[in-house]
Parts: sequence; structure tokens; C-alpha cells
Amino acid sequence: MTRLKQLYGQRLASGQIQADLAQAETVERLDALAKALSVSRGWFGAVKTTRGLYMWGSVGRGKSMLMDLFFESLARKDKRRVHFHDFMLEIHAFIFEWRKLSQAERRRHPAYVREAGDDPIAPAARHISNSAGVLCFDEFHVTQIADAMILGRLFEQLFDRSVTIVATSNRKPTDLYKDGINRQLFLPFIKRLEEELDVIELKSARDYRLERLTAAPVYYAPLGPEADAAMDAAFKRLTGGLAPLSEKLDVQGRTLIVPDQAEGVARFTFDQLCKQPLGAADYLAIARHYPTVLIDRVPKMGKDERTWAARFVTLIDALYESKTKLVMSADAQPDDIYAAGDGAFEFQRTASRLHEMRSADYLAAEREQAAE
Repeated sequence: MTRLKQLYGQRLASGQIQADLAQAETVERLDALAKALSVSRGWFGAVKTTRGLYMWGSVGRGKSMLMDLFFESLARKDKRRVHFHDFMLEIHAFIFEWRKLSQAERRRHPAYVREAGDDPIAPAARHISNSAGVLCFDEFHVTQIADAMILGRLFEQLFDRSVTIVATSNRKPTDLYKDGINRQLFLPFIKRLEEELDVIELKSARDYRLERLTAAPVYYAPLGPEADAAMDAAFKRLTGGLAPLSEKLDVQGRTLIVPDQAEGVARFTFDQLCKQPLGAADYLAIARHYPTVLIDRVPKMGKDERTWAARFVTLIDALYESKTKLVMSADAQPDDIYAAGDGAFEFQRTASRLHEMRSADYLAAEREQAAE
């Protein structure tokens, strides 16, 4: 039995996941790809082009979980997994820095491409391909015109350099950048994407994420041992019992520590999020990376805690606007968390959003990309 099938079988046997025909069929496709990639360019050896894979489907069908297993099982050193939004931020940053270099500095750079002239796209592609022969994207989507105008030429260069792309998305390729400005200029990229990648839809009829969210309440008050136990149970249920790991997010050149995360679920305490000097950029990064967030032990706040309350408002705005799912324990119901102090009137909107975020409609809503 191959490593990928072994990992998938272990999750079935442990009860972390349930038998699902659509997932099993996708495992077969990923397994075939893993086998092909294991002999194509294992450790910076001879390059052989291998078709990639584009997995799309509705939320909660297990795309990220299958990507986890695929990436773990892949016997390659030159593999990289990255959230698509972070990848594009990296590309924009590289282009910005490249344009500041002198011609002499460019020629000395490991990403230098002689025939590129002043065009930064070919060096950007070489920069990526120098370390990654297999590039795995989470949440592939295109909403910004700046990204749309870059992607076609960038991916053409990556494909020409024999980089294999594996991606998950909530949208099929023909729906990418739908209704975007100058979308006709983006259509050749979609065509090339479909030429280079096998496109498969994960057609599971069940939304496992929604089932896990609605299996129990998502708001626990007041605080105490029962609320703590309920939050522990929720985290275990939402992650399939996987052991959580910490993760680092890059936020505008700073490092944001996520203490516990697994299966697209991140867990923080209120103190970690709102008693620290964090701001909108940090909260947007969390909202982009994690479809579900748990916040433990939100206190009742008064006028002396107005700074904490203001950060909490910004945090909930970021989660709400991106339709990130929230599980929370608090010392009071939403309307009583911050009833007096500077900004208490404005906090009523946050309380209203907290009520809505407990609703079935919100829990079933499709995620949206958090704006910059």
C-alpha cells in the first residue's frame, strides 16, 4: 500500500473521517500523481514534466485534508505548500524589490534570466522554481486585477520550467476572476491552466465542516470548567482529533504565532489576540488562513478595557467579512460583553454580528476572501 493510501486508511480506521466515495476517487488521482512525481524530479535530478491537479468543490468536502495527506506522502525534497494569497504577496514583493536592483545586482542574483531584460516575471518564476519543483496551493482564487494581470505570464514561466502545480479551490477554473475587470485578458491563463492540470471536482454530497460545526453550540457562556471542556471538545471534533501544531504567519514582515492549529482550524485565547498589540493586518491574515477560528475565554469588559474591546471589534469584523466560522467561550452573552465605556455604542454592531455568526445561515455560508 502506498503512503498516501496508508495515511487515508489510518484516518478511516481511527474514525477521524468517514468513508466517502468522492474522496476515495480523489485519493486514487492524488496517489497516481504522487507516484509520477516521485520519479520525475525527486532530489533535483533530471527534470520531467508532470501534469498537475486542480481540485475544486464546495466548502467542507475535504479538499484541504486530502492536500494534507498528499503533501505528507510526497517523496520529494523540492516540494512547497503555500496559501495562494501569501504566494501572490510574495510575488508582488519580489517584483517590487527586483525593480529596485541595478543591472549589475540583477546579474549577480540567483534568479537572473538574461533574456528577460527589465521584465521581472521570468526572474520571479526562476526564484520560485529554484526551490520548488512541486507547488501546492491552498484556496486558489483570483479577485484582484493586479494578480490577474501577473498570473498568466508567471504560470507560463513556471510550467515551462517544469514546475508541477497542485491546487485546491472552491471554484472551477472557468469561474476564476469571474466578472473581474478586463477579464478577457485573463482567459488565456484559464486555458493554459486547463491544459497543464487535470481538473477534478470533489463531488461529496456532505459538508463535513458544517456537520461538525452544527453538531454542538458554537458559543459558550458563562466561563468556567464546562465552557472550557466544551471548547476542547469542539476543537477535537473540528480537527478530527488530530494533534494541533503551532504555525507562523508572515504579516507585513512580522511573525504572528498561531499556537494551535490543525485541519484549517486555529485556536487562540482572547489574551493572545486582544491583549497583545495586534491590529487589522494580523486579524485579516488569520481570517485568510483559517476557515474556522476558536477563541477561548472572552471576558466582560468595561471602560478600563476599551483598548481590548477595540481590538476585539476589529477581530470580529475581519472574521465576519470573510465568513470565517467562529466558536467562542465568553463570560457573557454578546450584548453584555462590553456594555459601558468608550465605543460601547459602536460595540452593539459587534454584538449583533456575534449573534449572526451563531446562525445556521452564517455557518453554511461560503467563505469569502478577506480584503486587504
